[in-house]
Amino acid sequence: MAISFLGKMGQMTKKSESELVSNRRARHDYEILESYEAGIVLLGTEIKSLRNHGGSLQESYVVIDKMEAYLKGASIAPYSFGNIHNHEEKRDRKLLLHRKEIEKLKRSVEQKGLTIIPLAIYLAKGRAKVKIAVARGKKQHDKRSAIKEREHKRAMERALKS
Repeated sequence: MAISFLGKMGQMTKKSESELVSNRRARHDYEILESYEAGIVLLGTEIKSLRNHGGSLQESYVVIDKMEAYLKGASIAPYSFGNIHNHEEKRDRKLLLHRKEIEKLKRSVEQKGLTIIPLAIYLAKGRAKVKIAVARGKKQHDKRSAIKEREHKRAMERALKS
């Protein structure tokens, strides 16, 4: 964990990771079974665009092909100050994982109903990382029951607070 110098109001702040993009719908639409941290191969203009919060993980997923993992469908907006060497917005991006992790992911995806989805892209020690998860899609009634449980929990906390 890196400690930055004085932040706002002269207070010391601790910051090890800064989230650039998150997939907020993932936890609503999927039941997360396992999560992994993977490196991602990016071009220079892509990391600059991500630092300006120009990315989206909606409708993106991870595919394993020839013992390599790829992030498909992720959108990273073209860098506004880029020139003719700017990147494509929705290109496939290679993920960096250990071979054993890739084999484990491949075995789990072969099971019926499981998929690999990205949860977030963040910076860790100056390097871009992707948090990916093995997930199972939720049915509509599961989503409704999760919402009911959350509302019930909030009501209980309000009652205890007052």
